[in-house]
Amino acid sequence: MHKSPIHDFHVQHGAQMVEFAGWEMPIKYTSIIDEHNQVRNAGGMFDVSHMGRLEIKGLHAKRLLEHTCSRIIGSMQHGQCRYSFMCNEQGGVKDDVIVMRLDDDEFMVVVNASNREKIVAHLDAVKAAREFKVNIDDKTFKTAMVAAQGPRIMALIGGVSKEIPTLKKYRFTTKNLLVLKLIVSRTGYTGEDGVEVILPASGVNMAMKLLMKDVDPDDPDAPMKPAGLGARDTLRIEAGMPLYGHELGEEINALATGFDFAIGMNKNTDEHGETFIGQQALQKTVDDGGPKARLIGLEIDSKRTARQHMKVLLPGGDQIGEITSGCLSPTLGKSIAMAYAAAGRLNEGDACLVDTGKATLEARVVPLPFYKRD
Repeated sequence: MHKSPIHDFHVQHGAQMVEFAGWEMPIKYTSIIDEHNQVRNAGGMFDVSHMGRLEIKGLHAKRLLEHTCSRIIGSMQHGQCRYSFMCNEQGGVKDDVIVMRLDDDEFMVVVNASNREKIVAHLDAVKAAREFKVNIDDKTFKTAMVAAQGPRIMALIGGVSKEIPTLKKYRFTTKNLLVLKLIVSRTGYTGEDGVEVILPASGVNMAMKLLMKDVDPDDPDAPMKPAGLGARDTLRIEAGMPLYGHELGEEINALATGFDFAIGMNKNTDEHGETFIGQQALQKTVDDGGPKARLIGLEIDSKRTARQHMKVLLPGGDQIGEITSGCLSPTLGKSIAMAYAAAGRLNEGDACLVDTGKATLEARVVPLPFYKRD
C-alpha cells in the first residue's frame, strides 16, 4: 500500500489506519461522531494525500481539458477552480475532478484516488489521438494534500495570512512557507468553509508541525483537530456531495446526478469548436426527455443506516430505485440516504420504503443537500 507523506503524524496521534484505494489512511483518531461534530462546530484537519494531483502543461493544455472535462475550461481565470466531470462516450462519469488554472497553458487537476491511473491513461490516450502538445505529470507522489474545514478555520488562518481569508469560493492562491511553495484553494468536501492545501511531500513534516503546533487534541474548545476519512464521509453525505463508486460511475448518466452546473452542454463555442467526450450522448438524453433516473435524498424513520444497493420501494412494494450512500447523521440526528430513483416517480415529500433485506423502513423524499450552513 502507498503511504501518505503524513503517515508518521497519523501513527503518532493514535489514528486507526485502514486500506483505502491502495493507500493506508486514517479512518478515525477518536470517534467518527466526535470528529464529525468537531468539523461542524469548529474545525478539522484531513489528510487527503491519496487524491491524485495531475499537472497539465503545454501549448494544448486547455484544449485537452476542454475535450475531456464537461465544464467549460477556456473561460477560467488564473487562480480559479472548477468542479467538473470527465465522461465516457456514453455520457457516464469516469470521475469527478477539480480543475485549477495556474496560467494560460498550465493547470492542476485533482482526481479521485481510485481513478488516478485510469484518468492518466485516458488523458494520455486523448493526447495521442488528437496529437496535442501537452505534458501530463502525475505529481501525486511528489506532493501532499491536506484539508482544513470548519466554521472557525478562516479566522484561524487569518492569524497567519491576510490574503487567504479574502479568497472567494473556488479560488486559489500560491504561497511560500519558508522554502515550501503551497497551493491554497478555498474548496472542500464537507459542506463547511475552509481550504485545501497542496504542498511538496519533502516539506510536509515541517508544515504539519507549524499547522498543528498550537492544537491540543484534549481541549474540547480547540479550533482544529485531526479528523479521519470516516468523518469526511458522513460530512459529505450530509452536504449531498457525490462519491465515485456510489453516486458516480461509468454506468451512471452524468445528467442523472442533478449537478447540471458542472455540465457545459453549450460547449463548442470557442475558437477550436471543442466539445467534450460524452456530450453527444448527453444531448441525446436531453432530446429523449432527460435521464431515466434521478438522484434524490431520503430521510428514514429509523435509527438504522441504509446501505448501498438496498432497494427503494414504492408504498405498494414495487422497486423504484436503489440506495447509493447512507448514514445516521450526527448533525441532524436522523438516518439519511441518497438514492437513484426512476425520474418523476418520487417527488419531495413523497413516502417510500427502504428494503434492508431483513426489514422494511419507512422513508420520505427530502431535498438535497440535507445540511447547508447559512
